[in-house]
Amino acid sequence: MPTSATALAPRLLPWYRANARALPWREPGFGAWGVLVSEFMLQQTPVARVIPLLESWLRRWPSPAALADEAPAEAVRAWANLGYPRRALWLHRAATEIRDRHGGVVPRELDALLALTGIGDYTARAVAAFAYGQRHPVVDTNTRRVLARAVAGVEHPAAPHRRDLDAMEEALPESPADAALMNAATMELGQVVCVARAPRCAECPLRDVCAWVAAGSPSTPDLRRKQARYEGSDRQARGAVLRGLRAAEGAVPTHDLLVDWPDPAQRDRAILSLLQDGLIEVDGDAVRLPR
Repeated sequence: MPTSATALAPRLLPWYRANARALPWREPGFGAWGVLVSEFMLQQTPVARVIPLLESWLRRWPSPAALADEAPAEAVRAWANLGYPRRALWLHRAATEIRDRHGGVVPRELDALLALTGIGDYTARAVAAFAYGQRHPVVDTNTRRVLARAVAGVEHPAAPHRRDLDAMEEALPESPADAALMNAATMELGQVVCVARAPRCAECPLRDVCAWVAAGSPSTPDLRRKQARYEGSDRQARGAVLRGLRAAEGAVPTHDLLVDWPDPAQRDRAILSLLQDGLIEVDGDAVRLPR
């Protein structure tokens, strides 16, 4: 039998206040720019890999204008091993838009946030809630899993849908401050307790109201799209090309890139796709990071 989403906050908020991990973006005064950068970096990337690069990024570029005033190549170079490097390019463009359209201040309004390059519904709501304390439901993969189990009584969530926001909206307390805390608490529970495999139900503050536990924790299909293998993939070749260009002072002749790569056709596809994504530029018979 489904559980009311309103039953979650009274149990989850005290647990979060006592158990929340100490993370940089949760520190008082971290600021909207820091929150925005962290949300870009955390997309499909583990927290442990993000924290060192986030701290060095914000030391170097403590404001959107500081980043916008540098070449896009520097953002791509500083992205290092975070993966999905288009995020670095998008973040640079967003910083430029914030500098030029918003006086260098990350906007508060959802519509203005959504108009920035690389910012989708999740990131816009996360910045509005966590940086500005606004009452918005914020839904990521971890949130969806907690709601699927605790409220709907199924092991894995269905494909993302607008109803996920409606379910989280129902779970939020009326107070904007408590609502922001509830968003963070639900994500935290999904990251450390209500994990995808082998959830630690005995430690869960929602155990006594969880519809999935009440139903006997039945197995349900996992409909999440599986990520393609990285080893030997075009993604690996793209990463290798970018590593070579990050290490270079300027342009590198195309024939000197990945000369030992086992599949020359794959190397050429990687270079072409990076050109198409704007992550590298042609410079005569060579390529370089974007200027």
